[in-house]
Amino acid sequence: MISKTTRTRFAPSPTGFMHVGNLRTALYAYLLARSQGGRFILRIEDTDQARYVDGAVQVIYDTLKTAGLSHDEGPDVGGDFGPYIQSERREIYREHALELVRRGAAYYCFCEKQEPAENDGENVSGGYDGHCRNLSPAEVDAALAAGKPYVIRQKIDREGSTTFHDAVFGEITIENKVLDDQILLKSDGMPTYNFANVVDDHLMGITHVVRGSEYLPSTPKYNQLYRAFGWEIPEYVHLPLIMGRNADGEIAKLSKRHGSVSFENLVQDGFLPAAIINYIALLGWSPKSDRELFTLPELEELFTLSGLNKSPAVFDYDKLRWMNGEYMKQLPAGEFARLSRPFAGTEIGELDAKWAMVAELLHSRIETFREIPEKIAFLLKLPEYSAELFLNKKSKCDPAAAAEILREYLPLFEALPTWNYDELNSLVSDRIAATGANMRRVMWALRIAASGLTVTPGGAVEILYLVGKEEALRRIRKALELIGA
Repeated sequence: MISKTTRTRFAPSPTGFMHVGNLRTALYAYLLARSQGGRFILRIEDTDQARYVDGAVQVIYDTLKTAGLSHDEGPDVGGDFGPYIQSERREIYREHALELVRRGAAYYCFCEKQEPAENDGENVSGGYDGHCRNLSPAEVDAALAAGKPYVIRQKIDREGSTTFHDAVFGEITIENKVLDDQILLKSDGMPTYNFANVVDDHLMGITHVVRGSEYLPSTPKYNQLYRAFGWEIPEYVHLPLIMGRNADGEIAKLSKRHGSVSFENLVQDGFLPAAIINYIALLGWSPKSDRELFTLPELEELFTLSGLNKSPAVFDYDKLRWMNGEYMKQLPAGEFARLSRPFAGTEIGELDAKWAMVAELLHSRIETFREIPEKIAFLLKLPEYSAELFLNKKSKCDPAAAAEILREYLPLFEALPTWNYDELNSLVSDRIAATGANMRRVMWALRIAASGLTVTPGGAVEILYLVGKEEALRRIRKALELIGA
């Protein structure tokens, strides 16, 4: 007996990475179940063995775990309605396909792909023309006895139209004449996706089917299957497409040309999983407020079907970067340092031991971890720059003044017995206080000499400390050479 509890499912095919569109489907199915105190089921739809990719099932498990979308039933956690992998349910589909044949709602088709069947009537859909639709029982028995390969097709009612309700798009009516007799069971005994998902959704007690709007035209076929079995039709929740913006500003279906389109690649590009989930939640759903930052538990509490939109959503990478930056700022310092370190690479020398300070300087200055190599490049190699960089009206500095400052501080730095931040900071601060020098001018001269840049994460003293004593002295001497002092 089907439970009255809200039960949703995510049924991905193991064909590679997790596209953001698939992840959004999983997220909305998850949020719908959690918001109703229901259950979220994972089912692996691997009926198309030709497209199966080794390791893709693990990608699905890893993605859901990293995203925080825990499922209540599935291949890896079990449940009362398994198996949860379709290739392990072959006999179940065969029994149900044969039941439809007995009920007159499906039929054996012996047509060979390479031989076009004779047209037995209007074929508006452009699909199968129904050649075997009206074979006599004797003809069917003879073909079966001869061992002729066959598929089982659904006998579509082509008269009239089918109207169904969708939670997002409302009432939808489709003319039955555009539907073709789809294959339910393939010649290898495996079911098609369209058949397997109906059987499984019923047997697993799915109350709400959340999927992309591309399945809207096929829904009448599903409903005819439900009615042929005498089963209750679940509530449909079809989601609009996710679009991308081309370089010329045109909107098109999201693809690789727009940037990373998989969850895995977005994480590799330096986005935090929580930020990705937050952003994807807003691609087609509105919380009915101006608020944009939500934790997953908050989304679970706030999510409603009424907040879903019909219009396609445009994936805005700039908006995602902004949101990711906000999430990064909220990370504890230690966590930011831990997560950011892998993006710096392996060839960072002394910076490895000083990463806590580097991370502290980067923490509020980046939007993705992928920006880190560019941000710290000047610490690893002094960029080429001209003496004109020392000219700064606000700091009242010019190359001549900078040369004077660098000549003053070079022997002081050379004499330091230990090269640590506190001693460096004290030395510079005490010297400025003792001489009454213009602090901004001193810091500007030291910053340019140490970094070769006008804008850096961190100030002059931090940079001098991070590059190490030998390199800091080398950079100051080079600056003096550049100025010509």
